Amino acid sequence: MISTIEWKNGKVMMLDQSILPLEVKYVECTDYRKVAEGIKKLWIRGAPAIGIAAAMGIALGAQDIKAATMDDFLRKLEPVMDEILATRPTAVNIRWAVERIKKFLAAHRAESIEKIKQLLIGESQSILEEDIEINKSIGRWGAQFVKDGDTILTHCNAGSLATGGYGTATAPMLMAAKEQGKKIQVIADETRPVLQGARLTSWELMQAGIPVTLITDNTAGALMKKGMIDLAIVGTDRTTRNGDVANKIGTYTVAVMCREHGIPFYVAAPLSSIDFTMASGDLIPIEERHADEVTSIWGHRVAPEGVNVINLAFDVTPAKYVTSLFTEKGAFKPQDIKKLLREDVDLESIRLRPL
Repeated sequence: MISTIEWKNGKVMMLDQSILPLEVKYVECTDYRKVAEGIKKLWIRGAPAIGIAAAMGIALGAQDIKAATMDDFLRKLEPVMDEILATRPTAVNIRWAVERIKKFLAAHRAESIEKIKQLLIGESQSILEEDIEINKSIGRWGAQFVKDGDTILTHCNAGSLATGGYGTATAPMLMAAKEQGKKIQVIADETRPVLQGARLTSWELMQAGIPVTLITDNTAGALMKKGMIDLAIVGTDRTTRNGDVANKIGTYTVAVMCREHGIPFYVAAPLSSIDFTMASGDLIPIEERHADEVTSIWGHRVAPEGVNVINLAFDVTPAKYVTSLFTEKGAFKPQDIKKLLREDVDLESIRLRPL
C-alpha cells in the first residue's frame, strides 16, 4: 500500500495526488508553509489525511522556533497552527488535529522546549498510526453489510490516499474481498471536477486487485434503474451530530437516487470526522474553489472564456438519506450518532447489524 504522508529525516514527505495516476511523486516539505500549500493545492486531500498533515505541519513548524521560555514557544507556535487551520474550511479533521495538539501541549508544559519539539513529532506519528487502525476497524464493521456478489457504488476518493492508510469507504471493500473472500465489484464515479474517482479510486482499487468500473457522475442513476448497484459507500469530510453528512460535491445526488431506488446508502465516518459541536449540516461552511477546475482539465480549456462558474467542493446530505454510518465503534443510525458522546450509553444496544 503506497504511503500518503510520512515524517522522514526531519521532513514531511507528501505524495502529490494532483498528478496521480500518471506520476508517483513525493513533495519534500521542509517547513510548515509547504505543508499548508500542499493541503490547499490538493497534493494531499481527504479528511483523515489532511488531519495527519496538519499535525505533522505543526510539528515541523515547531522545529524552527527559537524561544527562551515555554510561554514564548507557545506564542510563536500559534501563527503556525492558525495558518494550518485556515487551509480548508469544510473538513473538520484539521480543526480536530489542531485541538488535539493544543491539548497535548497543555499536558506537557513542564517539559523542556527541545523535548516538546520531539514529542510533537511523536504525537503526529501517533495520529497517523491510530488512523490506520481506525480505518481497519471501520472496515470490519462495514464489511458485515457487504454480501458476496455485491456491486458497490462509491463517489470521490475515500481510500488509503485520503487517509493514513487502508481508507474509510474502501475499508469495508478491502475487508470483504481480502479478509472474507467475498466476490465483489466496485463502480466508481469519476467525481468532477477534480476527478478523484477516475484518477485515484479506480487506480487504488486496481492496485488492490478489486474489480472496478469507472463511470461518469451522471451514469449512476441509470445503473441503479437497471438494478446494477446493490449499495453505496462514501466517505465524509464532516458529519454533524444529527447525522447530516458533508462530502464531495455530488454525494447528495447519489444519496437521493439511492433512496429513490431502495438502495442502502452508507457513510464511512471515523469519529474524528464527526463534529459533535455542530447541530446540523446547514451550519457547515462549504468551500468554493477556483473556476479553473471546472473550465479546464489539466490545463486544457473545455469551456468558453468568461463563462460564470459555481464550483462548490462539497455538498451536504441530510441524515434522512443515510442508511447507516460506519465508525470505528460500530455501525449506527444517523440519529444515534449523538449518543456516542454519552459515557453511559450501551453501544451494543444501538449498533446496527445486517439483516
